[in-house]
Amino acid sequence: MRTIGALILGTALVARLAVAPSHAADEPPTSPHEANAPATQPPASTVPVTPKDAAPPPSVTIIGASEAHGVLGRDVRSAAGEDMGRIVDVIVDRTGHVRAAAIDFGGFLGVGSRKIVVDWNALRFGKIANKKDSITLELTKAQVAAAPEYKEDTPIVVLGASGSLQPLQAIQ
Repeated sequence: MRTIGALILGTALVARLAVAPSHAADEPPTSPHEANAPATQPPASTVPVTPKDAAPPPSVTIIGASEAHGVLGRDVRSAAGEDMGRIVDVIVDRTGHVRAAAIDFGGFLGVGSRKIVVDWNALRFGKIANKKDSITLELTKAQVAAAPEYKEDTPIVVLGASGSLQPLQAIQ
């Protein structure tokens, strides 16, 4: 019920921001003498002030609670049900497209674990309905264990769904 109320309130707020009429243009002249007066510059208080680079109102998209879920911190399991770790970061390219996910793999309670990077297309999200559900990775635990560790500010080696690791070719 709170969601419906928030939805109605959000829609009303967006509608109010998008349609802000100017009341100065709607007001009739105050006296007959003013109606026959030659056109002069109106007082500064009635001139609408608009910045040269006024931003358009933002768009609003409403996504149902069962339609999308956050992924950071979500458990990852293999197709065989093996614990593969937890998603700790999402890697995007310069255009903002999601390319990969960094998974905190191995260890116990964060001790002895390391981050590895897997191709975003190797992840399957179909079975997540709530926070306790895990994401499925189309790789085995042995394949992920063989992947090099991810370290920031170094070239990223992304483990793909095909399971074959290719050496990173240095760009000269």
